[in-house]
Amino acid sequence: MSSPDFATVAPRGSSTPLTEVDALVARLAARKHDWTKVGTDERAVLLEKCIEHTLGVAHAWVRAACEAKGIALDSPRAGEEWLGGPMTTVRNLRILAEAMRAGGEPELPAVRARPDGQLVARVFPQNLIDRILFTGFSADVWLEPGMPATQGAIYRAKRRNGGAEATGKLSLVLGAGNVASIGPMDALYKLFVEDEVVIVKTNPVNAYLQPFWEEAFRPLLAAGFYGVVRGGADVGGHLCHHPEIETIHMTGSDRTHDAIVWGGTRAEQEANKAAGTPRLTKTITSELGAVTPCLVVPGQWSEAELKYQARHVAGMVANNASFNCNACKVVVTARGWPQRERFLALVREALEATPLRKAYYPGAQQRYQGFLDHYPNAEALGERTRDVVPWTILPDVADDATEYALTNEAFCGVLAEVTLEANDPASFLQEMVEFANERCWGTLSCMVLIHPETERAHQASFDRAIADLRYGGIGVNVWAGLVYGLVTPTWGAFPGHPLEDIRSGRGVVHNALLLDHPQKSVVRAPFVIKPTPVWFADHRTTHTLGEALTRFEARPSLLGLPGVVSKALRG
Repeated sequence: MSSPDFATVAPRGSSTPLTEVDALVARLAARKHDWTKVGTDERAVLLEKCIEHTLGVAHAWVRAACEAKGIALDSPRAGEEWLGGPMTTVRNLRILAEAMRAGGEPELPAVRARPDGQLVARVFPQNLIDRILFTGFSADVWLEPGMPATQGAIYRAKRRNGGAEATGKLSLVLGAGNVASIGPMDALYKLFVEDEVVIVKTNPVNAYLQPFWEEAFRPLLAAGFYGVVRGGADVGGHLCHHPEIETIHMTGSDRTHDAIVWGGTRAEQEANKAAGTPRLTKTITSELGAVTPCLVVPGQWSEAELKYQARHVAGMVANNASFNCNACKVVVTARGWPQRERFLALVREALEATPLRKAYYPGAQQRYQGFLDHYPNAEALGERTRDVVPWTILPDVADDATEYALTNEAFCGVLAEVTLEANDPASFLQEMVEFANERCWGTLSCMVLIHPETERAHQASFDRAIADLRYGGIGVNVWAGLVYGLVTPTWGAFPGHPLEDIRSGRGVVHNALLLDHPQKSVVRAPFVIKPTPVWFADHRTTHTLGEALTRFEARPSLLGLPGVVSKALRG
């Protein structure tokens, strides 16, 4: 399929007129009950057609994103736009299509019970290709305690009712401005997991993506089950309170969430919270970011391992210019770890060697200045300009829940260093859980780095620590970006946040194997991943590998593996 020419139609900052918004809402609302009648095989066909349309528009999509973010199309960093845009979208489409072919109850690789009875569902790897491409990786979805490992509740309900359709709903997805796959993938979750017709509003930061998102999902759009509009708070507010909109999912900040739900000024919002009188009473789910910690368990690491993990942390910070809700914002070490100073010095070296990036996301300079004002000893590892926020270390940040760096998500290239008063792995494992749960704001995702010998020596303590971490996504020896990118794990905050204290949000997305009762997802990787992971800032072929992976995800096969592997090995 050839790429359409979007050069003359991509919107640049304009909003969809409200008359057009209302017309699209009316069209979608008229089709919401019809969507519930569409069988799983028909849904699979729609998804498979969307894969071809996404491939057809992929080059133009990536080109537009690179232009907006100041990335050379032929540079390795362009790979971030392949991986965070078309590739993950195609992967999500394909796995959902496979789930639909399985009648809404795709096979799980394994389900096990923990000693306390909590069930854990293995969701990755699913097959031989997964095991070859991701040797030593695994992903598990931990289910809510006491709940079964059931899948596809809406599809089971249809079968129980003899095929009778449910009552349809129209959902609004408020897209994020940073990662290009968030909006369409959130729409897929609403459509195929929650059975709701969807209208997506782009964030003003990436309104240029509207035509690509429309073309990628053209089969769903043409059938009247999906639509995209662009605009700012005026269009968003109009849609949130539109009588035809029944549910809402948003990605953004907790402040935006509170403005939508509680309305008015911050003072008015707090008053409404105290009174229990939200301005918006519709069901709303959300993914709202966090101050993401990387918890470094002390152990005996070789010099090569120290350098590797320092590059790993730098990649967690630098990806997408650090405009990620799962970007590492705090690196946490043990005071008694003999290699602590060497490791932190290597993290500085790795970040200093990482080219600076355009600070394309609005407000970056103001947020960065806020951290400089609070931490005059901040170490900038490059020159600050009007367009650049340099990678910046905040050394010796206190282990205190009131610290600015632990209560404010930087959403720019700032990395705080926190030291816990621990002298050995056992005490650190206990202290890191308390720190992460009680003194680090948010519950979206975190990372834990632990040497395999240390894990073996402290297996029970480590298992307990993972169980006790209240985060929706946990990466063990891997950046939590992979929890997002695999799409079979769930992505969202740890459950339990009330609307009055929303923090990282409520609900999940992705969950492409349709598990009914997810609590959190844990992705594990080898301590040293080979070849170099694509999210490392010094990966040399991310752009060519990202494109190859996008096409491979559409139709994975053993015959197609060598081409992908050869590009990965050049990284």
